[in-house]
Amino acid sequence: VQLQASGGGSVQPGGSLRLSCAASGSRLRIDDMAWYRQVPGKQRELVAVITSGGSTNYADSVKGRFTISRHNAKNTWYLEMNSLKPEDTALYYCNAQVLYYTDYDTPVAENCWGQGTLVTVSS
Repeated sequence: VQLQASGGGSVQPGGSLRLSCAASGSRLRIDDMAWYRQVPGKQRELVAVITSGGSTNYADSVKGRFTISRHNAKNTWYLEMNSLKPEDTALYYCNAQVLYYTDYDTPVAENCWGQGTLVTVSS
């Protein structure tokens, strides 16, 4: 299973970006889908998570500005980021709890990470 993140870039304070993450592979079931971020010298932090049932949870620092959503049929999830601030500058990683089946129909649970996409907020 591979996760491919995209949508990062440079934006001025107050601007918007939309991140996407797509999971590739066959016979997948994805439970929680999440976005994390990390700046140099700090621990990776959870930004937002969405469950298979559609429940969401956000870091206090992004509540009201960021929205996480998912498209189950496409195994894709998104992070809509509005009113961006310089402190949102970070490398953003997508993450998912994935269940897939091998060729022998053996279920395998895996915690998967994307490669990271850089978001820079600066004037």
